[in-house]
Amino acid sequence: MRDALGEVQSVLVLGGTSDIALATVRKVVARRGARVVLAARKPETCDSAAAVLRDAGASEVHSVAFDATDFASHEGFVRATFDRFGDFDLVLVAFGVLGDQARAEHDPGAALEIVQTNFSGTVSVTVPVVTRLRAQGHGDLVLLSSVAGERVRRSNFVYGSSKAGIDGYYQGVAASLATSGVRVMIVRAGFVHTKMTDGLKAAPLSVTVDAVADAVVRGLARGREIVWVPPAMRYVMVVLRHLPVAVFRRLRL
Repeated sequence: MRDALGEVQSVLVLGGTSDIALATVRKVVARRGARVVLAARKPETCDSAAAVLRDAGASEVHSVAFDATDFASHEGFVRATFDRFGDFDLVLVAFGVLGDQARAEHDPGAALEIVQTNFSGTVSVTVPVVTRLRAQGHGDLVLLSSVAGERVRRSNFVYGSSKAGIDGYYQGVAASLATSGVRVMIVRAGFVHTKMTDGLKAAPLSVTVDAVADAVVRGLARGREIVWVPPAMRYVMVVLRHLPVAVFRRLRL
């Protein structure tokens, strides 16, 4: 449970090698020496992130195995993780893949990999996470979503559709937890400079991982349900969402 000053004391990161997650948790532990659990397919890949978090002030950092697409393991993973480490004040859902749009348009396997990781895998692990958060009666559940899901564009419609689906799912989760003591926050970021986007041409209004991390921390402090990064993306997407189909399809997006 959060301390007397409202600071997070325990964090679970699903997607422990995420650049955005690392930046976010670094800011969280700098405020209060929290216990952190990093979950990744190969726990050893979290070693450098764990060292950074310890240097930033984390009281403990642990790495555990978690495979987003091994759906059958998710219930057992959540049970074992909560039983071992106790309650979590913050669960950050930070895993996902961008994929190759050109390949996914013609290769069912490539398309499924994107959808199963970003949507199915997230739903699969969220169900037992929500059960445990509801039982403990407190905590923040944060989803790293994307503006790509606000109106799916032809340039990345497989990725965008997976984000649209999980964004909508989390809106429903938030509604279902409204009186439970558990809060849900959806982070809709634009183009972020990370290892996932390395080599891609930066889009307008692109941001750094630190900018996203600052927005997440502010959003948690203010009890926000949806956070846009940068804030101007909210208004950009309002315009794009309401463009007529004929106009939207002519845009090079």
